[in-house]
Amino acid sequence: MIGGSALAIVLVGVTGLGVWWARGGPGGADSGGSGASGASGGGQGEVRIFEGLSADHVDPGETVDYAQHPPVGGEHYPFWQNCGVYDEPVLTEAAVHSLEHGTVWITYDPSLDSGQVERLTSYHEPGSYVLVSPMGDLPAPIVASAWGAQIQLEDASDERIGDFLREYEQSPAAPEPGAPCSGAYDGNDADFDPETVDVRMN
Repeated sequence: MIGGSALAIVLVGVTGLGVWWARGGPGGADSGGSGASGASGGGQGEVRIFEGLSADHVDPGETVDYAQHPPVGGEHYPFWQNCGVYDEPVLTEAAVHSLEHGTVWITYDPSLDSGQVERLTSYHEPGSYVLVSPMGDLPAPIVASAWGAQIQLEDASDERIGDFLREYEQSPAAPEPGAPCSGAYDGNDADFDPETVDVRMN
Protein backbone atom coordinates (compact mmCIF):
# COMPACT_ATOMS: atom_id res chain seq x y z
CA MET A 1 0.00 0.00 0.00
CA ILE A 2 2.76 2.46 0.92
CA GLY A 3 4.68 1.66 -2.24
CA GLY A 4 1.58 2.18 -4.40
CA SER A 5 0.87 5.57 -2.80
CA ALA A 6 4.44 6.72 -3.36
CA LEU A 7 4.25 5.68 -7.02
CA ALA A 8 1.02 7.62 -7.50
CA ILE A 9 2.58 10.75 -5.99
CA VAL A 10 5.58 10.48 -8.32
CA LEU A 11 3.34 10.06 -11.38
CA VAL A 12 1.25 13.09 -10.45
CA GLY A 13 4.41 15.16 -10.01
CA VAL A 14 5.84 14.10 -13.37
CA THR A 15 2.55 14.85 -15.13
CA GLY A 16 2.39 18.30 -13.55
CA LEU A 17 5.97 19.02 -14.59
CA GLY A 18 5.16 18.03 -18.17
CA VAL A 19 2.16 20.37 -18.29
CA TRP A 20 4.27 23.22 -16.86
CA TRP A 21 6.96 22.64 -19.54
CA ALA A 22 4.42 22.55 -22.36
CA ARG A 23 2.88 25.81 -21.21
CA GLY A 24 6.10 27.73 -21.38
CA GLY A 25 8.35 26.86 -18.46
CA PRO A 26 12.08 27.26 -19.20
CA GLY A 27 12.66 25.48 -22.48
CA GLY A 28 8.94 24.74 -22.82
CA ALA A 29 7.08 24.49 -26.07
CA ASP A 30 5.60 27.99 -25.84
CA SER A 31 8.63 29.81 -24.48
CA GLY A 32 10.18 32.55 -26.57
CA GLY A 33 8.33 35.37 -28.25
CA SER A 34 5.49 37.43 -26.94
CA GLY A 35 2.02 38.57 -27.87
CA ALA A 36 -0.13 36.91 -30.51
CA SER A 37 2.83 36.03 -32.71
CA GLY A 38 3.76 32.95 -30.63
CA ALA A 39 7.44 32.82 -31.61
CA SER A 40 9.35 29.56 -31.47
CA GLY A 41 12.92 28.67 -32.34
CA GLY A 42 16.37 29.63 -31.22
CA GLY A 43 18.52 32.72 -31.31
CA GLN A 44 20.87 34.16 -33.90
CA GLY A 45 21.62 31.79 -36.76
CA GLU A 46 18.49 29.72 -36.23
CA VAL A 47 15.12 30.15 -37.91
CA ARG A 48 12.42 31.52 -35.64
CA ILE A 49 8.78 30.80 -36.45
CA PHE A 50 5.91 33.15 -35.62
CA GLU A 51 2.21 32.31 -35.64
CA GLY A 52 -1.08 34.14 -35.29
CA LEU A 53 -0.15 36.98 -37.66
CA SER A 54 -2.89 39.26 -38.97
CA ALA A 55 -3.17 39.76 -42.72
CA ASP A 56 -5.56 42.72 -42.47
CA HIS A 57 -5.10 45.93 -44.45
CA VAL A 58 -4.64 49.36 -42.92
CA ASP A 59 -5.02 52.75 -44.59
CA PRO A 60 -1.96 54.03 -46.49
CA GLY A 61 -0.09 56.43 -44.24
CA GLU A 62 -1.01 54.58 -41.04
CA THR A 63 2.00 53.33 -39.09
CA VAL A 64 1.79 49.76 -37.84
CA ASP A 65 3.46 48.88 -34.53
CA TYR A 66 4.98 45.49 -35.32
CA ALA A 67 6.01 42.99 -32.66
CA GLN A 68 9.18 42.09 -34.58
CA HIS A 69 11.85 44.23 -36.22
CA PRO A 70 11.96 43.66 -39.12
CA PRO A 71 8.37 42.42 -39.19
CA VAL A 72 7.52 38.91 -40.37
CA GLY A 73 3.87 39.60 -41.15
CA GLY A 74 0.90 41.41 -39.70
CA GLU A 75 -1.28 44.30 -40.80
CA HIS A 76 -0.07 46.08 -43.92
CA TYR A 77 -0.95 48.49 -46.71
CA PRO A 78 -3.31 47.43 -49.54
CA PHE A 79 -0.38 47.62 -51.99
CA TRP A 80 2.95 45.82 -51.91
CA GLN A 81 6.59 46.80 -52.31
CA ASN A 82 7.96 45.64 -55.64
CA CYS A 83 10.57 42.95 -55.30
CA GLY A 84 14.07 44.11 -56.15
CA VAL A 85 17.18 45.74 -54.71
CA TYR A 86 16.96 49.10 -52.93
CA ASP A 87 19.77 51.24 -51.54
CA GLU A 88 17.44 53.10 -49.16
CA PRO A 89 14.98 51.76 -46.56
CA VAL A 90 11.72 50.67 -48.15
CA LEU A 91 8.16 51.20 -46.97
CA THR A 92 7.74 48.68 -44.16
CA GLU A 93 3.96 48.27 -44.37
CA ALA A 94 4.23 47.66 -48.13
CA ALA A 95 7.10 45.19 -47.70
CA VAL A 96 4.97 43.18 -45.27
CA HIS A 97 2.36 42.91 -48.04
CA SER A 98 5.16 41.49 -50.23
CA LEU A 99 5.85 38.88 -47.54
CA GLU A 100 2.18 37.90 -47.79
CA HIS A 101 2.82 37.09 -51.47
CA GLY A 102 5.69 34.73 -50.65
CA THR A 103 8.59 37.18 -50.78
CA VAL A 104 11.77 36.82 -48.75
CA TRP A 105 12.90 40.22 -47.46
CA ILE A 106 16.65 40.48 -46.81
CA THR A 107 17.48 43.51 -44.67
CA TYR A 108 20.98 44.60 -43.72
CA ASP A 109 22.63 47.17 -41.50
CA PRO A 110 23.38 50.36 -43.49
CA SER A 111 27.01 50.20 -42.32
CA LEU A 112 27.54 46.72 -43.75
CA ASP A 113 30.62 46.37 -45.95
CA SER A 114 29.92 47.02 -49.64
CA GLY A 115 31.25 43.60 -50.60
CA GLN A 116 28.75 41.93 -48.34
CA VAL A 117 25.94 44.14 -49.64
CA GLU A 118 26.84 43.12 -53.18
CA ARG A 119 26.64 39.48 -52.19
CA LEU A 120 23.19 39.99 -50.68
CA THR A 121 21.89 41.80 -53.74
CA SER A 122 22.97 38.85 -55.90
CA TYR A 123 20.16 36.82 -54.34
CA HIS A 124 17.66 38.85 -56.34
CA GLU A 125 17.20 37.85 -59.95
CA PRO A 126 14.61 39.12 -62.43
CA GLY A 127 11.30 37.52 -61.56
CA SER A 128 12.41 36.28 -58.15
CA TYR A 129 10.43 36.94 -55.00
CA VAL A 130 13.33 38.57 -53.18
CA LEU A 131 13.47 42.05 -51.69
CA VAL A 132 16.80 43.47 -50.49
CA SER A 133 17.12 46.75 -48.59
CA PRO A 134 18.99 48.43 -45.74
CA MET A 135 17.25 48.95 -42.41
CA GLY A 136 18.34 50.67 -39.22
CA ASP A 137 18.42 49.24 -35.69
CA LEU A 138 18.52 45.61 -36.77
CA PRO A 139 19.13 42.92 -34.14
CA ALA A 140 21.94 41.52 -36.35
CA PRO A 141 23.94 42.76 -39.36
CA ILE A 142 21.70 40.73 -41.70
CA VAL A 143 18.12 39.59 -41.16
CA ALA A 144 16.15 37.51 -43.66
CA SER A 145 12.39 37.47 -43.15
CA ALA A 146 9.48 35.61 -44.71
CA TRP A 147 5.85 35.47 -43.63
CA GLY A 148 6.04 33.94 -40.15
CA ALA A 149 9.75 33.11 -40.26
CA GLN A 150 13.04 34.92 -39.68
CA ILE A 151 16.76 34.29 -39.34
CA GLN A 152 19.45 36.66 -38.04
CA LEU A 153 22.98 36.33 -39.40
CA GLU A 154 26.38 37.98 -39.14
CA ASP A 155 27.85 37.53 -42.62
CA ALA A 156 26.54 37.58 -46.19
CA SER A 157 28.61 34.50 -47.04
CA ASP A 158 26.63 32.41 -44.55
CA GLU A 159 25.10 29.54 -46.52
CA ARG A 160 22.00 29.65 -44.33
CA ILE A 161 20.77 32.65 -46.34
CA GLY A 162 20.47 30.41 -49.39
CA ASP A 163 18.87 27.69 -47.29
CA PHE A 164 16.31 30.18 -46.00
CA LEU A 165 15.49 31.33 -49.53
CA ARG A 166 15.02 27.78 -50.76
CA GLU A 167 12.69 27.05 -47.87
CA TYR A 168 10.60 30.23 -47.78
CA GLU A 169 10.59 31.96 -51.18
CA GLN A 170 7.08 31.28 -52.51
CA SER A 171 6.42 29.10 -49.48
CA PRO A 172 2.88 27.76 -49.08
CA ALA A 173 3.10 29.04 -45.51
CA ALA A 174 2.56 32.56 -46.89
CA PRO A 175 -1.10 33.60 -47.14
CA GLU A 176 -0.96 34.38 -50.89
CA PRO A 177 2.09 32.70 -52.48
CA GLY A 178 2.38 33.55 -56.16
CA ALA A 179 0.47 36.82 -55.97
CA PRO A 180 2.37 39.62 -57.76
CA CYS A 181 5.60 41.10 -56.50
CA SER A 182 5.78 43.79 -59.19
CA GLY A 183 3.53 46.48 -60.62
CA ALA A 184 2.97 48.24 -57.31
CA TYR A 185 5.20 50.52 -55.19
CA ASP A 186 8.85 50.85 -56.20
CA GLY A 187 9.81 53.92 -54.16
CA ASN A 188 11.45 54.07 -50.76
CA ASP A 189 10.18 55.01 -47.33
CA ALA A 190 11.34 58.64 -47.49
CA ASP A 191 9.55 59.29 -50.80
CA PHE A 192 6.21 57.81 -49.78
CA ASP A 193 3.16 60.04 -50.21
CA PRO A 194 -0.13 58.25 -49.43
CA GLU A 195 -2.00 60.70 -51.61
CA THR A 196 -0.22 59.52 -54.76
CA VAL A 197 -0.44 55.76 -54.32
CA ASP A 198 -3.12 53.75 -56.08
CA VAL A 199 -4.74 51.89 -53.19
CA ARG A 200 -6.49 49.57 -55.64
CA MET A 201 -3.24 47.62 -55.97
CA ASN A 202 -3.91 44.69 -53.67
